[in-house]
Amino acid sequence: MLALELPTVHRIPVTWLRQHACVPIRWRTVHEILPSGSASPADVDLLREELLQYKRVTQTTRKQKTTGIWGKNILGLAASKAQSINDVGTVAQYRHLVELGLPSDDRALRLAERPLFRLLSRDSDPALLFEYQKGAKTNPALGLWAREFLREGATAALAHAGHSEDPRVRGAAHRIATNISRHLRSELSEKPIVRKGARNMLHPEACPPSLFAVAIIAYMPSMLRERAGFVDRLGHYLAQTATKRAWVIQVGRKAITPTYHFLGDPLKADSAGNPKDLPFALHWIELLVRMGVLETSGTAQRILARLYRDCDADGVWSPKNLRSIPRSSSKLGDFAFPLELDGKTSERRRADVTFRLALIAKLAGWETEYI
Repeated sequence: MLALELPTVHRIPVTWLRQHACVPIRWRTVHEILPSGSASPADVDLLREELLQYKRVTQTTRKQKTTGIWGKNILGLAASKAQSINDVGTVAQYRHLVELGLPSDDRALRLAERPLFRLLSRDSDPALLFEYQKGAKTNPALGLWAREFLREGATAALAHAGHSEDPRVRGAAHRIATNISRHLRSELSEKPIVRKGARNMLHPEACPPSLFAVAIIAYMPSMLRERAGFVDRLGHYLAQTATKRAWVIQVGRKAITPTYHFLGDPLKADSAGNPKDLPFALHWIELLVRMGVLETSGTAQRILARLYRDCDADGVWSPKNLRSIPRSSSKLGDFAFPLELDGKTSERRRADVTFRLALIAKLAGWETEYI
């Protein structure tokens, strides 16, 4: 296995990004990477106007219903006839707008926050089961499970959008963290899978972390401070080798294939550190960095070192033979990547990763040089 070391200094190619990247990347570079005051008010206003007209923004907001919902569902990653889902769901679409840098006062975000906050309220309205409503009519256990999981997705979306100090978000987040903490302290954290017939099933009392739960914690600085011990245990859990056995979550009579739940490290990479799913890997690594647990994951460090090694002297990601924008095979990273519309030019194909690596370096507290 190729040994790669992480840098502690990174050059951020601000000039290159401003010349070649799409407006969401330029907007976020100004707001999240550059020191405060680096751009003039006039430049910021111009960028905001360009952002609101950006095609990915208008395409996404146009699909939103007046109820604030997308695709008549909450957690869908793609259209699915089996699940009666006709489009990507509300959580992913809402988070996509957040990743695009849409201002928090934008109407589309405000509209979506109504049903998302309602999911946190423990309202028993059957309509709030959304894509699970039909199945829950004959499977009460599915209804109970779905309400908790939908609440988890909504909490992650709202925390990601900057509502981490809202009492409703904090309350939901701490309940989720408490359940996971109990799991990590139990024997089930080591043996969460049981065999029943021909199937491997998650133990009914097991509560492993989901991608949503990890995102909730990563986007809540106050929780990182208040539950430091739990965050450390979670980081080590997420670094352990995950089972290779296929397993399901049995909910009443329904067996659910886990999409968001992890029993260890979800990252996969080859011996050279190249990730199998680059968009998801970048999102996951950003979450680990935000939680301060990057050092616990050997796979994440190996992938990140490979990506930085593929950057040129100015910090521009420049791998060999890049013919298209990388796509997420799992679709778990689709909401965040790519922000570029297309990969018609070499610069566009490299811009998303170049920006993500700059952001990760800034979040990690490395020494940065703006060029």
